[in-house]
Amino acid sequence: MPVFEYIARDAGGRQLRGTVEAADRNGAMTQISAQGLFPVSITGGSAAMELAAAKPAFAEDAPRRRSHAKPKLQELANYTRQLANLLKAGMPLTASLSSMINLEGSGVPAAVSEQLLHDVREGHNLSAALAKHPGIFPEMYVNMIKAGESGGSLVEVLLRLAEHYERFAEVRSKVTSALVYPAFVIVLGFVLIFVFMSYILPKFMKIFDGMNVALPLSTQILQSLSGFFAVWWWAVLVVGVLFFILLKSYFSTAMGRERLHGWLLEAPLVKKIVRPTMFGQFARTLGALLRNGVPVLSALKITESVVQNVVLQGAIARTREGVTDGKTLAQPLARSGVFPKLMVDLIHIGEQTGDIPSALENLAETYDNELTANLRVVTTLIEPILIVFIAGAVGFMLVGVLQAMFKITSTIGR
Repeated sequence: MPVFEYIARDAGGRQLRGTVEAADRNGAMTQISAQGLFPVSITGGSAAMELAAAKPAFAEDAPRRRSHAKPKLQELANYTRQLANLLKAGMPLTASLSSMINLEGSGVPAAVSEQLLHDVREGHNLSAALAKHPGIFPEMYVNMIKAGESGGSLVEVLLRLAEHYERFAEVRSKVTSALVYPAFVIVLGFVLIFVFMSYILPKFMKIFDGMNVALPLSTQILQSLSGFFAVWWWAVLVVGVLFFILLKSYFSTAMGRERLHGWLLEAPLVKKIVRPTMFGQFARTLGALLRNGVPVLSALKITESVVQNVVLQGAIARTREGVTDGKTLAQPLARSGVFPKLMVDLIHIGEQTGDIPSALENLAETYDNELTANLRVVTTLIEPILIVFIAGAVGFMLVGVLQAMFKITSTIGR
């Protein structure tokens, strides 16, 4: 039976060498994994075979699998935590991936887990296998796994990733929950006003037709609006849809997207939600990458792709250029003119103490707390504004109708 020589790491990150007898390399991989080791290289048998540990996770020749529906943040966090728990319990990586195939409700298709298991059994690192599914596992995810493999701390990295995506999911849930009610009230208010003006009010206004009475100004305005909506309601819908399409097309361009994202960072009330969300996302992502040994330039590039604001993306790109020129991280961040002074100062302190990841994690917590407080303030302010708007529209229609009725009643009484 062929003899395979291997280099592997144990759970503590120590590098070990040894030999195993197996019919083929898959059998050798199974035996090594059964010992609780993470293979680095295997040689021997009919031909030498080096694993993908030394190969970049994003090699250009790495085949890409067919795309699947992207899992939600919480689903990806659950999948990651389950895999970490299996490995922490002492199961080999191949056995853990085999168990993940039957995990229900993870958001990661069973076919993806099967492919991961196949690639690992073929001798690929987990990071290289994950990189073949960019629609499921983001670039940040793969790079952190790669760093964990090289440092022998895969379980710890998986747990950090799970916590990272759980916090992201929590922040997104907070923002969504806070905005659902105002959005519902706005949409419902416009629908009710449109139906009332185009269908109900025109029929009611027929009461005043043929009466030789000078109607109040408010009633005349209301009568004109109701007549317009009764005839041209379809035109209002068409114009509204066209306006929405044109607006969406403009904001899909580079210039429109930059203006929109810049406005979101500066608009009253809106910025109280957008700024802590974006800055917290930046700090948490960059801190997690640096904590797990990803080089600062690679970490900045990955963070740039994670942050969903083109203004911040441009600032991060300029920061990366400044770091390449040999400057510290805080200096180019300050020169961008986008990041707040608090962030720059804390990162500068982190550079002085030699612990930038902790400074970024503290910043992320600070912005999370600020977001929670701001969401309460914004929703508290939006609710009375919406009530006043809808009450004003309904009140104007009621006043117009009642004034006309009082006018007609007084005329009849004479």
